[in-house]
Amino acid sequence: MPAEPIKSFRDFWPYYVGEHRQRATRAWHFLGTTLALALMVGSVAAGWWWGLLAVPLCGYAFAWISHLCIERNRPATFRYPLWSLLADFKMWGMILSGRMAGEVRRILEQPAEPRGR
Repeated sequence: MPAEPIKSFRDFWPYYVGEHRQRATRAWHFLGTTLALALMVGSVAAGWWWGLLAVPLCGYAFAWISHLCIERNRPATFRYPLWSLLADFKMWGMILSGRMAGEVRRILEQPAEPRGR
């Protein structure tokens, strides 16, 4: 975790990407988010409202296990829950469009800028 709190999503995104360096971690996140979205749509379509309670569990279980077993770091969700959720969907979309690997390279290869720009 960064020493001082992150104050914007723009600053959070590079941190988030750095916490998802391994392709396998990103794959598990993608799977969890996809299954959570499918469960949400299926539950609403079937009128199975209590199924919506399982949506966060489904999405986060895959992500948290990947952080524990692959990245060996603490999920950013615990400190930045809303930005983490937004970043999960941004990463999901970038994986779906084939742009995430390039984004990881771009962010991890650039020197860190001082905060407070």
